Amino acid sequence: MRELRVAVDVGGTFTDVCVFNTETATTSVAKVASTPEDPMRAVLDGVRAAGIRLTDVALFSHGTTVATNALITRRFPPAAMVTTRGFRDVLEIRNGTKDDLWDAYQDVGRPYIRRRDRYEVTERVNYTGDVVTPLDEDEARRLAGVLRRKGVRTVAIGFINSYANDAHERRMQEILTEELPGVRISTSSEVLPEIFEYDRFSTTVANTVLGPLVSDYVNRLENELSDGGYDGDLLLLHSGGGSMTPRMAERYPVRLAASGIAAGAIAVRDLAQRCGYGNAIGLDMGGTSTDISLVHNNEIRVTKEWHVEYGFPICFPSIEVLTIGAGGGSLAWLDEAGSLRNGPASAGADPGPACYRLGGKEPTNTDASLVLDRLGTELVGGAMTLDRTAAEHAISDRVGTPLGLDVDEAASDILQVANANMADAVRLISIRRGYDPRDFALVVFGGAGGLHGAALAKELSIPVVVVPPHPGITSAQGCLLVDIRHDLTAMYQTEASVADTDRLTAEFGKLETEATHRLRREGVADADMVLERSISMRYAGQWRSLSVPISPGPDALSAAVEHFHEEHEREYSFRRDDTPVELYQLALRATGATPKPQFPRQELREQDPPEPTGHRRTYFDELGARVDTPVYDRATLAAGTRILGPAILEQLDSTTVIPPNTPAVIDEWQNIRIHVFEEDQ
Repeated sequence: MRELRVAVDVGGTFTDVCVFNTETATTSVAKVASTPEDPMRAVLDGVRAAGIRLTDVALFSHGTTVATNALITRRFPPAAMVTTRGFRDVLEIRNGTKDDLWDAYQDVGRPYIRRRDRYEVTERVNYTGDVVTPLDEDEARRLAGVLRRKGVRTVAIGFINSYANDAHERRMQEILTEELPGVRISTSSEVLPEIFEYDRFSTTVANTVLGPLVSDYVNRLENELSDGGYDGDLLLLHSGGGSMTPRMAERYPVRLAASGIAAGAIAVRDLAQRCGYGNAIGLDMGGTSTDISLVHNNEIRVTKEWHVEYGFPICFPSIEVLTIGAGGGSLAWLDEAGSLRNGPASAGADPGPACYRLGGKEPTNTDASLVLDRLGTELVGGAMTLDRTAAEHAISDRVGTPLGLDVDEAASDILQVANANMADAVRLISIRRGYDPRDFALVVFGGAGGLHGAALAKELSIPVVVVPPHPGITSAQGCLLVDIRHDLTAMYQTEASVADTDRLTAEFGKLETEATHRLRREGVADADMVLERSISMRYAGQWRSLSVPISPGPDALSAAVEHFHEEHEREYSFRRDDTPVELYQLALRATGATPKPQFPRQELREQDPPEPTGHRRTYFDELGARVDTPVYDRATLAAGTRILGPAILEQLDSTTVIPPNTPAVIDEWQNIRIHVFEEDQ
């Protein structure tokens, strides 16, 4: 029997492994250093560190950073783009926006495919899909010869208005396939059949340049796992919060561009639901960055447009995650005015914080936590020893002495600046979206989440903090909770009041047929398929739209319009019931259910904590001084154990700090619940 389900999440500093045994309902974890030059090495190292045999694995799920890192570093294979004559510069004209509106000198980077590698052919389709100028096939074949001589390995085809009629793109693809055997080809009408050529071209180009890289990585990893005895599908987490097989990843590699960070949001929803919280803010603080997500009414917020690098949108549905440069390795520094800053630059895994003794000289958040005795001198179960003296010297030399502060004050200020940065980010994803943080639970995880959770909750007036059983591998655990998922769209523009419901139903039917075909190709049984419709709407004259769910049935459209009014009021603080509503786009979420682990629930028995493993004189900001603080081994804390801070809870993959006079309890799921405000206990 294959009783193990394995999930691996690759981060910037560490690669985390979560192993769930279906027979014993137990979870084991492993943590190894990431290998950015070849992430697959860390994945295999993690499997070995977990001490498992691949012949015992029933499911292997993986969140990867290969696509993200490729877009950041721009290490692409030779690629080209073919477009309609006159539209060669769409990728550089863009949409006129800027990341910083007030910086006249800042500009976006160059497109992923340079202008010299973008070619034009004669063809034209108008906005209704009628052919105005036929595709010049002789010209297309001459162009294929140019691409052959240049050694191009992958080609993007993006013709104007192909979302309305893709005949020319399909024919161009056929010609290039004949002339350039072995070259990968992506068409915009298949990748993103939507209006707005800039968004469509940008997404298609990203899909094109990532194709060979992602294909090579997933095929190598799949072969390594197979050689080791794993005979199932390698499931790859994608940005939309679902998973896909290597075959689909080869067709839509750009969907993996936010693979890793989506897993944490999925784990947050699962944890919050089990704890009885329909609203939760997830804060994943690792070694390099902090990822913040939001769950409202048990639904994760999803965005339709996102980017790895500003100016190059990727328009597949993606879990909305706000990432900031605030992690354990974030550097503390003084700006030109002498003000203390924190991040976004990070010491990373190499050389790492000063306390790692690997050559780092700059003070980091990890160094500050160590100096204040919130963090012990050993990490990862003793596999890593931290040098407190080196941390003190880095903080004193770079922050304390220049600001006239002692080491404790400087370290405290470093962490308070980091907390302020994270609190501002939480406000952006909550208050700015119309959500009150006081109505949410704060789920903190990652290696450093437990160190900062209570302080952040107090800053934001969030009543309760939830720390999962294995914070450092929570994102990896999220990989075990995802289903196979595809997102399909089709343009459908008309006023709601005159929409033909029969045609609307027929259009959704086409999407459902394609979705069912994809899921069957991935081995999903019809009984395990769930198809969910949604429709984007906007008030007449608006540019932006809002997506709302719509169910089958004769009255479905009117109900969806009312839902749109309500969502518009929540998102933008107003509604206009007397203004015509336009239908803009149809969308379908197709889900294929996969087996999920059933986590054990323990019986609650109210009790005091056991004897601490030791004590430390820990510095707390609210006291401005050090106090004697008990340190507990989290593994010894049974469900129902109540603790009154100050206290420190240590475990293999994380450390949790409970401030003075703050109560906490171990719940039936082995989470730590820290009640920041007494009335919410």
